[in-house]
Amino acid sequence: MNLISETEETELVRLALEARKLAYAPYSGYTVGAALLAVDGHRYLGGNIENASYGATNCAERTAFFKAVSEGERTFTAIAIAGGTVGEDPVEYAYPCGICRQVMQEFCTDDFVIYVVKNEQDYQSYTLKELLPYGFGGDAIR
Repeated sequence: MNLISETEETELVRLALEARKLAYAPYSGYTVGAALLAVDGHRYLGGNIENASYGATNCAERTAFFKAVSEGERTFTAIAIAGGTVGEDPVEYAYPCGICRQVMQEFCTDDFVIYVVKNEQDYQSYTLKELLPYGFGGDAIR
């Protein structure tokens, strides 16, 4: 597992909760924030972005990844994700959807850490391998 300091872990969790404020969720009222940590220590925040055409909606995790990748970043250590009803603190863990897990598979190693967050004191961590045990990567099509 990637070694992440307790300080960095705590900061990622806090930033994921803050990133919920970036979300645009006028249809579901469910806001998600993500804080992505690159290997070089840079952090990228993302919020979910809904669209009246639901297929055009983008998750917070992918927003953070696409921001990072579009700026040249390619290697990542961890991500924290927090989600819940607008105006309320999260009451459940917001796990990444299958598409987000597949995007993580594209850019991350099996030991990439995923934190699912209710609040700064209540969160869980998993590796990508735990949440996507049989991921489909580039090696499968080479």
